[in-house]
Amino acid sequence: MAGNKIEILYQDSDIIAVNKPAGLEVTNDRSGGENLIALLQKQADEDGLIIIHRLDKNASGVILLAKNEDAQTRFQNLFEESKIKKTYLALVSGRPENRTGQIDVPFMQCKRDSRKVEIAEKKGKDAETRWELLADFGRISLLAVVPMTDRTHQTRVHFQYAGFPLAIDPLYGANTPIMLSSFKPDYRFSKDAEEIPLIERLTLCAYELKTENIHLVAPLEKKFKATIKMLTKYNPKGPAAFLNDRNFQKLLNSELLELHI
Repeated sequence: MAGNKIEILYQDSDIIAVNKPAGLEVTNDRSGGENLIALLQKQADEDGLIIIHRLDKNASGVILLAKNEDAQTRFQNLFEESKIKKTYLALVSGRPENRTGQIDVPFMQCKRDSRKVEIAEKKGKDAETRWELLADFGRISLLAVVPMTDRTHQTRVHFQYAGFPLAIDPLYGANTPIMLSSFKPDYRFSKDAEEIPLIERLTLCAYELKTENIHLVAPLEKKFKATIKMLTKYNPKGPAAFLNDRNFQKLLNSELLELHI
């Protein structure tokens, strides 16, 4: 991250919205590494930025930060009242049976591994995730995801439970990078160099965020975008893998998607 500027999507006197890179913590953690708030304080000369909502370290995309406590309270209340809509993109293993769906299953902190959460239908906290199939590439699908609640690892554990985990997720699924050779039929291996993965991190990004007055889209990170382009090009259906072909171009152009959830 050193030397790279954080992309600012929007700001006013109360909030700042940015496109967080994957691998960057939002605030301090035990590792003592770089974090989003510290970088923004230097870049944008903003002291006292405050977290409003969650975004996993290894996910990329749009995140809102407050510039004061009143704004933090106001926007957190809007999230709780479902007046702010976040839409994620998720590359998952397999294909859901339906075009849209809803997962309404409680979960709680995992007792065996504090890094994780686990399904707990009787003792867990309520959690609801809605999703829509955007593209069926075969072994991998692209989903649009709208969490109706804001719980830690919600999408990750819900998709694991539903049988289509994130394509790459070291905690809840596989940790195998997506390689072009795994789905391009005539891929030729180089004798002199190892194949570089298309993507090797959590296959989840926060793509859209909508309030009553603000509509934001976070341009796709380079590797996430390249992976979608290659999957679209080399799957057996080609661009027809997208159920709505307009959404493929909208992703490439960083535009709001046409969704039914």
